[in-house]
Amino acid sequence: MIDVKGRWALITGASRGVGYETAIYMAKQGCNLVLHSRDKRHTQKVEAEVKAFGIQAYTVKAELANHEEVLSMLAEIEARGTQVDIVFNNAAVQVGYRTDYWKTPVEDFDISFRINFTAVTTICYNLMPKMVERGFGRVINTTSGIQDQPEQAAYSASKAALDKFTKDLASKLQGTNVMINLTDPGWCRTDLGGPGAPNSVDSCIPGIVVGAFIAEGKSGRLLPAQEFCGMTLEAAVKKAEAM
Repeated sequence: MIDVKGRWALITGASRGVGYETAIYMAKQGCNLVLHSRDKRHTQKVEAEVKAFGIQAYTVKAELANHEEVLSMLAEIEARGTQVDIVFNNAAVQVGYRTDYWKTPVEDFDISFRINFTAVTTICYNLMPKMVERGFGRVINTTSGIQDQPEQAAYSASKAALDKFTKDLASKLQGTNVMINLTDPGWCRTDLGGPGAPNSVDSCIPGIVVGAFIAEGKSGRLLPAQEFCGMTLEAAVKKAEAM
């Protein structure tokens, strides 16, 4: 199992929900954090909380729908000299539920792909080559199990594109000690999932982070967070490595 103490992780969407749970858990493991949100004021609380665990942390901002802001965020991280070893591409948008799905506006697809797909690929293309050069890296991309719901076609399609991107890129990483995998937090009671979701947000721990700790070198897998609910990190890693 990988020891993340002293390493740096970038978490997108770190101010609330699954991103917040990820930040707190990783801080408890001694991992330093770059905390992303659309506005640095949104991550002030979590920044203070994670620093209480004795780690280093700072915030960055970017509207992920804006490609130039994503590039600016990545440039700031590089200018600070931060060596990002782990990435949790957690942030996403789920646009309105289109009951009359035949009239789904093209804008739904535009914003969904900008945030849920293009921003992720930009982050991967910027940070992963440096991971390969250093001989270590872990990238966990957050997908969704939604299917057979054309009412949410834009969200589902953007996540399907992310799945394909992740699996294809994974084929090039054998022997690099850089791994890219997918996780699905399940349907959780978050701002995105809504109050009617069956799972509490903390149920995604430790499954949502397990991809950062596995060591056997395999990429391109789906690690559904709910399958690890209630497990210790050690047990979750052992299960993940056998999947």
